[in-house]
Amino acid sequence: MPQHIAIVEDEAAIAANYRDTLTRHGFVVSLYDSREKASTAFIDALPDLAIIDVGLGDDFEGGFELCRDLRSRAPELPIIFLTARDSELDVISGLRLGADDYLTKDISQAQMLARIVALLRRVQALRMPVQQDHMIEQDKLLLNLERMTVNWQSNAIDLTVTEFWIVHALARHAGHVKNRQQLMDSANVVLDDNTITSHIKRIRRKFQQADPDFSSIETAYGIGYRWSGQ
Repeated sequence: MPQHIAIVEDEAAIAANYRDTLTRHGFVVSLYDSREKASTAFIDALPDLAIIDVGLGDDFEGGFELCRDLRSRAPELPIIFLTARDSELDVISGLRLGADDYLTKDISQAQMLARIVALLRRVQALRMPVQQDHMIEQDKLLLNLERMTVNWQSNAIDLTVTEFWIVHALARHAGHVKNRQQLMDSANVVLDDNTITSHIKRIRRKFQQADPDFSSIETAYGIGYRWSGQ
C-alpha cells in the first residue's frame, strides 16, 4: 500500500513541484495551503509523514503551531519542516516542537527524498523489531524497541523517532561515548552538529520534566555524548 505524505505549503507552485516529485516515487500526496485545512484533514486521518512550511500565508508561524498539535496527538509521526526560513532560532524552535528534521528549500530533490525515505524506513523498522534486542534497562530507564516506548522511573517519555534512536544508541552502550557521526548513523539521518546538539537538549528537557534530577546524558566535550547508566 502506498505511503501517504501530507504537504502543508501555501505557495501552490512549490507544493505542486514537491507533489510531482514524490508521486513519481510511488507516494500518495495530499496538499494543504493552510494550517486550518491541514488540521481539519488530520482529524479524520493522519498521514504517514508530514512536510510543513513554517510560514503559511498570513499565519507567520502556522507551521510551528501545526507541528505542536500533530506531535501532541501522534508522537511517532515523522515531521519535516521544509522552509525558506533558515535562522538558527527557527531551526531550534522547529526541533524543540518535535520535528524530526528541518530542511531549507534550497535542498535538492534527491536529498529531500533521501531524508523522507530514511524517516519512513525507521518507522517501518520499529514495526519489525529485532526480537533479541527489543528491551533495554539501565537503572531507571526502560526502553522497549518493539513498541517504541521509553519510560523513566515508570513515567512515559514521549520522544520523536529521531530522539528515540539517539537515546537507544546511547543507552544500549552505557558509559561509552558516541560521537555525533555515530548518533547520526544510529538514527539513519543526516544532521549538522548544531542540530544534534538541539536534539540532545530537547531529549534532556523531556526527561527532566519527569525527573528534575535527570543527568544520565553526559557531554564528552569535543567528542560527543554518553549515557552514564546512573
